[in-house]
Amino acid sequence: MPAELLLNERHVLDEEAFVEIVVWRVPAAVRGSRHRLKYRLALVSNGICVLRYDNEAGKGDHRHIADAQEPHTFSDPEKLLEDFWSALRTGECDECRYPRSRIAR
Repeated sequence: MPAELLLNERHVLDEEAFVEIVVWRVPAAVRGSRHRLKYRLALVSNGICVLRYDNEAGKGDHRHIADAQEPHTFSDPEKLLEDFWSALRTGECDECRYPRSRIAR
């Protein structure tokens, strides 16, 4: 079974910032993860990725906030999206603070 693209979205927040969400269903779990999804959810501001949730091979499910990296517990795709949008709404990093009106979720 080939990889299947499930979600590919780009949300422009303002002239300098956007969110990109890409989720694939893959034939086998990515090394370090226990599920068959490969994903990247990112906030890019002024050309710099300031918040990213992903499951890079070998690192498993984790998130980057600015230059820091920490584990993130994956339970299901809906919770992953909820966690990401919540991080933007609550401003978990300095560059993540956007008015609710600019955040679609």
